[in-house]
Amino acid sequence: MPHLSGRELEYIEKAMEGSWVVPLGPDVDAFERELAGFLGVDGDRVVALSSGTAAIHLGLEGCGVKAGDEVVVQSMTFSASANPVRYLGATPVFVDSEEETWNMDPALLERAILDREAKTGRRPKAIVPVSLYGMPPRMAEILEVAERHGIPVMEDAAEGLGSSYGGRRLGTLGRYGALSFNGNKMITTSGGGALICPDAESRRRALFLATQAREDWPFYQHEEIGYNYRLSNISAAIGRGQLTAVEEHIAHHRHVQALYRELLAGVEGITLHENPGPAFDSNFWLCTILLDTRLRVKGEGEVEWPAGNVATPGANVEAMRRRLAAEGIESRPLWKPMHLQPVFAGCPSYVNGVSESLFSRGLCLPAGPWVGDAEVERVAAAIAGSLEK
Repeated sequence: MPHLSGRELEYIEKAMEGSWVVPLGPDVDAFERELAGFLGVDGDRVVALSSGTAAIHLGLEGCGVKAGDEVVVQSMTFSASANPVRYLGATPVFVDSEEETWNMDPALLERAILDREAKTGRRPKAIVPVSLYGMPPRMAEILEVAERHGIPVMEDAAEGLGSSYGGRRLGTLGRYGALSFNGNKMITTSGGGALICPDAESRRRALFLATQAREDWPFYQHEEIGYNYRLSNISAAIGRGQLTAVEEHIAHHRHVQALYRELLAGVEGITLHENPGPAFDSNFWLCTILLDTRLRVKGEGEVEWPAGNVATPGANVEAMRRRLAAEGIESRPLWKPMHLQPVFAGCPSYVNGVSESLFSRGLCLPAGPWVGDAEVERVAAAIAGSLEK
């Protein structure tokens, strides 16, 4: 659940008083400037949009992706990272994860690029690494591979607002970056997102496409297909209020992670996902655990899944999820890798077994702004109490 802990009502009331209940307005411009300040980039590089998915779509268009092209996409992610590739008539090429960040494996990325070039005679047109659950990918290595092969990076930082890699905010490391302000993200605009562009000219192009590609004439002239992707002024007003509390939101998530670290430290067979090194500074948008495959949950038994679900979470993961649900605690499996999704059957994939293993062993725990210390303690106790001795 989102937490309205900033000055949201103040900004909304001002927008209402000025009758700025329209698709665009002064709060949109101000939100873009303030977001740019938070990210540490120039104000003429940010475009506020209706969703993070829209941002990825426009970013890929900015990278030159067209019908018939291939785009390398991290497999361990939500489908919104890959769907825009299809919007453009291109084909996603899925690359598996490495074990520490759970994000795109740089070595496997290079192998995929070389293999696609050998098989098709062309290199992929873009690379989409993801900051899974707020954890930064190995961006230095990914960017090095991308630069060596001349392929732009469309950074999917939808879950990574406030996370940083090497001291730089996520979303600002690739040629383009996408953020999400969906209702469950670090801040919300009641649905929304943003595209971080490399320069003012690319921003103008994104703005043009996001506003139905209307030409600069006194009448309605359209020479390209555009999209209705701009953020509304009221949504931007909510976002401005949320930005006044963004540091508090990030600090809360990191505090929750620290509590889980303390409370689960002595629980055998449970591993909390952590920053793998000093360059990585996750916002811990979601706190996630892995269950040892030998771990047995009380009452664990055979799980019946709907027909057609080829890959499913492990039996102990589903048993843990159900036991927590019985105590009024919501948890969720990790993202099912895209190369296992029926909708992407037949797409090229380069896998090493990491994402499939993570999916079979992982669980997301409550970590949002309404989760206090007492709730974290209750979750940790429920996990410990669910295990067979």
